[in-house]
Amino acid sequence: MVNLRMARVLVSGSSGPIGKALLPTLRANGAHITRLVRNNAPPTYSDEQTIPWHPEQPLPADLLSGFDAVIHLAGETIVGRWTESKKSKIRDSRVTGTRNLAQSLAQVKHRPQIFLCSSAIGYYGDRGEEVLTEDSSPGTGFLAEVCQEWEAATHAAAEAGIRTVAIRTGVVLSREGGALAKMLPAFKMGAGGKIGDGRHWMSWIDVQDLVGAIHHILKSDLLYGPVNMVAPRPVTNAEFTQTLASVLSRPAVFPMPAFAVKLLFGEMGETVLLGSQRVEPTQLVSSGYPFRFRELRASLQNTPQNVVPVHLQM
Repeated sequence: MVNLRMARVLVSGSSGPIGKALLPTLRANGAHITRLVRNNAPPTYSDEQTIPWHPEQPLPADLLSGFDAVIHLAGETIVGRWTESKKSKIRDSRVTGTRNLAQSLAQVKHRPQIFLCSSAIGYYGDRGEEVLTEDSSPGTGFLAEVCQEWEAATHAAAEAGIRTVAIRTGVVLSREGGALAKMLPAFKMGAGGKIGDGRHWMSWIDVQDLVGAIHHILKSDLLYGPVNMVAPRPVTNAEFTQTLASVLSRPAVFPMPAFAVKLLFGEMGETVLLGSQRVEPTQLVSSGYPFRFRELRASLQNTPQNVVPVHLQM
């Protein structure tokens, strides 16, 4: 169990939407934050430390000694057309960066109690109506393969005795932007609607619950391995879009046909926007995490309507 008061926490990917939401809560609980940064980014706070890093290169083990927890959130965005170059960036930023960090942590004299690493429900692939838990088999396709390699890249840390957790994150409802943010202008004008036939499942989580669940994992020694970071009640795309339109007080009568999604977004659209993952947070529920937002409407209503409310995390 990590007692955050006076704990030393190392965080990568801190400038992303999850990092921006998480770091203030860690600080508020008394943790001392050190950020892994690229391009010598300046500290966010005057008392904050930074360590420059290049994900494609191992870090000297002495720089990582003495941290109580390491939270690894870094990775190239999946948003954009998946050219071969884009795919390489997506894969390498996750797999190579994670492997190098895990191997460096394994060599540290004073190792962290926990290595918490991002993953995604893309691990399961497109599974239709199948109910998915952490024990479900991996799927097929580019994202599923990346997630499998991503999680495997943490093995050096686990083999060194560090409690290692892979958080398989779904659609994060956040005040920050993201891939699905492109939907909002249409919905605000009353021109939004379901994607394809709307039957595919969307597993979502409010950013406040995502942050709360990370705190829960830090404090619970019983949680290790994969943890699904989704709310207990996934919804179909049709229900998601109808609920979003209702919260915005707009109709949702203009669907985007599947062929248009494939034409506009290519493989990324077919995989991310049309793929179906009906995921349950079995580990979080069984360990007693008290979800604040179990229902989609409550989460969307809690998000100010003048900002973008959805972010797709991976």
